[in-house]
Amino acid sequence: MQAFDRQTRNILSPIGKAAASALLLALSMSAQVLAEGGDIQLSAGGEIAGATIQVPGAPDRIRIPVGQITADGGRLPIFRPSDPLRLLHDLPQMEQGIQFGDVGEGRAIVWSRCDRPARMWVEYAFNEQFTDSKVIRGPHALEVSDFTVRQDLVGLPSGKDVYVKVWFEDLTNARNKSEPVIGRFHTVGKHEDIRFVWGGDTAGQGWGINEAFGGMRIYEAMRQVKPQFFIQSGDSVYSDGPIEASKPAENGQIWTNLVTPEVSKVAETLDEFRGRYKYNLLDANLRRFNAEVPQIWQWDDHEVVNNWSDAKDLANDPRYTLKEIPVLIAHATRAFHEYAPLRPHTAEESERLYRKISYGPLLDVFVIDMRSYRGPNTANLQTQEGPETAFLGEAQLKWLKKELKKSRATWKVISADMPIGLNIGDGVDANGQPRWEAIANGDNGPAVGRELEIARLLRFIKHERIKNIVWLTADVHYAAAHFYDPSEAQFKDFSPFWEFVAGPLNAGSFGPNTTDGTFGPQVVFAKAPPAGQANLSPYAGLQFFGEVNINRKTHELTVDLKDLYGASVFSKTLKAEHGRDPD
Repeated sequence: MQAFDRQTRNILSPIGKAAASALLLALSMSAQVLAEGGDIQLSAGGEIAGATIQVPGAPDRIRIPVGQITADGGRLPIFRPSDPLRLLHDLPQMEQGIQFGDVGEGRAIVWSRCDRPARMWVEYAFNEQFTDSKVIRGPHALEVSDFTVRQDLVGLPSGKDVYVKVWFEDLTNARNKSEPVIGRFHTVGKHEDIRFVWGGDTAGQGWGINEAFGGMRIYEAMRQVKPQFFIQSGDSVYSDGPIEASKPAENGQIWTNLVTPEVSKVAETLDEFRGRYKYNLLDANLRRFNAEVPQIWQWDDHEVVNNWSDAKDLANDPRYTLKEIPVLIAHATRAFHEYAPLRPHTAEESERLYRKISYGPLLDVFVIDMRSYRGPNTANLQTQEGPETAFLGEAQLKWLKKELKKSRATWKVISADMPIGLNIGDGVDANGQPRWEAIANGDNGPAVGRELEIARLLRFIKHERIKNIVWLTADVHYAAAHFYDPSEAQFKDFSPFWEFVAGPLNAGSFGPNTTDGTFGPQVVFAKAPPAGQANLSPYAGLQFFGEVNINRKTHELTVDLKDLYGASVFSKTLKAEHGRDPD
């Protein structure tokens, strides 16, 4: 009944702890639902009927409307009059709500999770009344996938609102059904403006779900701008960051967290990695956001462990009893693919994350993976390319060049999990030399190390005359706008471009990082903690997301960096350069 307690806590708070506990006990142990409809009444014996709730010790009867569970968990999971008498705990539960993912080109992934073996059912229509709806018998939710499932909707028309109901049918002979969770999303039309948001870094540095603060409030701020989709730019969870019940914050404040056993330590087992995703989905803001805004997921390091590659060494990290990085990667990868609402790749490379998602003639989104194919973190000063300088890897780089050249969309957004020209360190090596986590190496010189691979990509884009490329990223926990200018660079054989950084979404605030001059990044804007301060809590307000708007008439692309409250702290409008006009 823990999940039910979470859903009803706010509703029942007026009756006091003792009365609420009595009600929850009655519901969990002996509550029976009478098929009378309307509201409900709980007698001292624990039966539900009538119009109000009355429990021992409650000064007044409490009215609670009957209805479906919405994505924010705002109503009690009361049975419908058409249901037979049954115990509340007999029904399958959908505690994590629903998510939509990879919506584009007439398709959409619907994701959900049940609490037991069950079959997923999906109903969708193009109106709120669900007239002329289509019902799909979805896959089985089984223990092997932690009861997570996804269904691909195909043949969807463009430019339509799609209304979705999801429920689960118990695999027992009784075939009890969960209450449905309802959501909606929009398929982008050929002649529509485009709006989307992006960001990364959720529940990091021990700053988890603080209900007294309003939970992960930035997700509600993003929902309020009504985006057509969201790019989750990585660090969707912090598997390497324990979350405690309370934590000192700046100015003498105390940050209080919801906690679960799985987040009380670093994740090592598969269930502990899964628990990180379930933890985030305790937040009502996030569940409400997920039920309305389709997502595009990629990952970075904290889904596994800080700054990981195959060469990561945990021998001196006492927090880990499991030292084998490949095993941790395997567990983390499995959990990520179970909980991310992404469309699985083919069996040729089932765990592949890099992909292109098209949104008509105005936009193609290229999702890249800067983590899975990289070499080890080194001093990053190699003068020739080789296994140690790999970052995207040859196969992914070849794919990206090919797809960029093929694209006929006006704007080509490259969604990266790390910035290009910021110096991001990873301690020192055995010789005391700085070791680098991203592309840059702090030397401000010609392209070397991982920069060689990026130089090849940028040179290709210039020589193939591919226009209107914008890079979006997160990772560094502050907001920034960078203009890469070949006239200011050591490596000059590329066309100028913009890179925008957003985050964190609910994590510690850091920065700003220094820049490396190889590709000539000019810091046009940055908003980060004051000098000498780091790892500020969300109380400080330095949480940021990015919003992109593309005008279908002018083809202009406008980027706004927005804060925790939805206020724009920076805006830049880019004009399309010789782009192909939409049909």
